[in-house]
Amino acid sequence: MANTTYTPRLATKYREEVVNALMKKFSYKTVMQVPRLTKICLNQGINGAVSDKKLVDIAVDEMTRISGQKAIATMSKKDISNFKLRKNMPIGARVTLRGVNMYEFLDRLVSVSLPRVRDFKGVNEKAFDGRGNYTMGITEQIIFPEIDIDKVTKIAGMDITFVTTAQTNEEAYELLRELGMPFRNMKKDNQ
Repeated sequence: MANTTYTPRLATKYREEVVNALMKKFSYKTVMQVPRLTKICLNQGINGAVSDKKLVDIAVDEMTRISGQKAIATMSKKDISNFKLRKNMPIGARVTLRGVNMYEFLDRLVSVSLPRVRDFKGVNEKAFDGRGNYTMGITEQIIFPEIDIDKVTKIAGMDITFVTTAQTNEEAYELLRELGMPFRNMKKDNQ
């Protein structure tokens, strides 16, 4: 059997097209200055997890299916008596994607999942944090084809954070736009 290594479609696109486009736009001196995607973090807080422990197990299973990587339960950091919450109780699920899984997830998110959102007009381009990271919220986990809609007991949303090496919002915006992120008000090229 031939020893071939698999390279995701978006990783190849980044190397061959995105790097050149960003170098031209921001006139970087070396390829190492070009911003790149380092990781994608998926995070889900579970409403009602304090009273029903099975909800966290279901969320971990769904996040594992969506991301293609084992998700873990997040634990509470302190006691809050008004919410009947104790320290180290499971209250959510999270997973951090890097490398091949990161590019595969981004590819599936942009080309399959986001177009399945009802009345989708693009993602908000104002959700950058000033340090080159972008966070978006998903209101329903059923937009992902990996989730069987008949087995869903509760509709839950999640936050997806794209962590980049970009120094400014504009660099991060251009990086994600070149990778195929469908922003709502696409800025015109060649301004």
